[in-house]
Amino acid sequence: MTNKTLDSILLEGRVFPPPAAFTARARIRPADHERLLAEAQRDHEGFWGRLARETLAWHKPFTVTLDGADAPNFRWFTDGEINAAYNCLDVHLKERPDKTAIIFESEPGEVRALSYRELAAQVCRLANALKADGIGAGDRVVIYMPMVPEAVIAMLACARIGAVHSVVFGGFSAHSLRNRIEDAGARVLITADGSHRAGKLVELKAAADEALAQGCASVGKLIVLRHAGNRVDMRPGRDVWWSDAVAGQPDHCAPVFVPSEHPLFLLYTSGSTGRPKGIQHATAGFLLGAKLTTLWAFDLRDDDVFWCTADIGWVTGHTYVTYGPLAAGATVVMYEGAPVHPDAGRFWDICQRHGVTIFYTAPTAIRALMKHGEDIPARYDLSKIRLLGSVGEPINPEAWIWYQHNIGRGRCPIVDTWWQTETGATLIAPLPGVVPTKPGSCTLPLPGIDAAIVDDDGNEVTDPNRGGFLVIRKPWPSMLRTIWGDNARYLSTYWARFGNRYYVAGDTAHRDRDGYFWVMGRADDVLKVSGHRLGTAEIESAFVANPRVAEAAVVGRPHEIKGEAIFAYVVMKGARPTGAQAGALAAELREWVARELGAIARPDDIRFADNLPKTRSGKIMRRLLRAIARGEAITEDVSTLENPAILEQLRGEG
Repeated sequence: MTNKTLDSILLEGRVFPPPAAFTARARIRPADHERLLAEAQRDHEGFWGRLARETLAWHKPFTVTLDGADAPNFRWFTDGEINAAYNCLDVHLKERPDKTAIIFESEPGEVRALSYRELAAQVCRLANALKADGIGAGDRVVIYMPMVPEAVIAMLACARIGAVHSVVFGGFSAHSLRNRIEDAGARVLITADGSHRAGKLVELKAAADEALAQGCASVGKLIVLRHAGNRVDMRPGRDVWWSDAVAGQPDHCAPVFVPSEHPLFLLYTSGSTGRPKGIQHATAGFLLGAKLTTLWAFDLRDDDVFWCTADIGWVTGHTYVTYGPLAAGATVVMYEGAPVHPDAGRFWDICQRHGVTIFYTAPTAIRALMKHGEDIPARYDLSKIRLLGSVGEPINPEAWIWYQHNIGRGRCPIVDTWWQTETGATLIAPLPGVVPTKPGSCTLPLPGIDAAIVDDDGNEVTDPNRGGFLVIRKPWPSMLRTIWGDNARYLSTYWARFGNRYYVAGDTAHRDRDGYFWVMGRADDVLKVSGHRLGTAEIESAFVANPRVAEAAVVGRPHEIKGEAIFAYVVMKGARPTGAQAGALAAELREWVARELGAIARPDDIRFADNLPKTRSGKIMRRLLRAIARGEAITEDVSTLENPAILEQLRGEG
């Protein structure tokens, strides 16, 4: 083999056709899919222009669909004017004002519901409060909130008046919050007294105070929601309770219609080391991608109850909790709390009580729940669920099968979605009434998305046994526009590698003989073992295929002969093995992986743990695992870890 492609060593042959009954009622059926693909292939710009006109409510219609004069700084629908909050609220007030927009449940058990009429009124009151403080179009507002309806209200209130929101995940430290406030130049910070997580109180106001004490000179107002009931200090002249800020404000606020390319939000990513990147999304393009993919990929119907378990601090929460479902007029579920509190049945209890029909979560959550066994979900009535989704990272085949069998009960399509903060919306996923699914594959690009695999020289890889870099060859409306304040970084990070020809996702992948995409991991997670380039996701999938393994994470450490050695962290379904039992089990798993994938993938080191270091969003912090495997000091921010004490155990100290 050459060093220009990536070896694919995962063999997965199971195929699940769409259930015939599902296809018969699907929003997009095979003939529709063929027409969409043909239209996009024939006229890429015209395809997106037609969909934008038909899908969104415009204040001023656009005449220019795509402006590529300054490529790769692409601009879409440039002379149109629109408002995102109007599209999520006002368009529904005539036909469905009393339809439930949000069902909220807190970890302690509080349940609230808001209709579209009530949601619109609360958005307008907060928007008017922001206007009274002098906030207008283009001003930045940072939102540091629990997973509560007021977080969505704050986002839509900003959009209502043309302000640019930047949501910071409520698990970030004061230092991380300060960095994001200062980079955005925010004038207002919106937070809460505290939030509930795994039976504990997270003191958000205290963290906000600490962040503002460290700098953040641009912030003149701190709006605080009373939520958890913990005592907080209020600084006169700067701090105001949410209830006081909106008191007396009218429940109508005229939307500010902004140019299509007006920034809707900034969302910071990859900020654990170095300067955080403020991913900037434009109003019309993002909204189009969010709404279309909600309708297409999740086959949304008017009577659906849609639950995306992501926090609004991440892009998944922006696209599939707030903008996509609300623009489509859906009922969404929001849950503030941990998936295993007070026990591992919490997700399924919520699905049962609130009649969830579409359930969308991360593979890390699925694997964590797998660890607790099949009997827990079996206790709940999940018969209303008709579609399942996966997001965040590649889902290993055994987790896919567990999800399909125990949650979908064998009758629900699984929509495994590939996308990123930068892409704004799903780009590769099976349309559930059309595309047969394969466990572990995100399947095929959605209509209008030109995805490919290329080698180190940018040449397309067509051999199904070889992988490479996942790239997008044509612009799409929901793509990021730039990195806030640093366009040079945008160009160098996402475009420069192949001479500005392709958007470079940073993921490796391969395509099988049916053209299906299989994501193999991040490009910087590729292992170079004895001249072979192996994707970590495939090795992790082999571990989890063992019926005794709940989770695995694989990293590389330097090896003087092989270049890199395979170092695996493994969580078993039972108790963590120790001593001689651990040694015997490690030997057994090494041979298991070698049989699954070949001798080249046999792990050199296996370390057992009670769990893996994850953020509160469920993402494994692989940089920490690499540092531990290599014996390096951990210098990055670990404040977002759900379980910081696990680091000592992973080092072999606990």
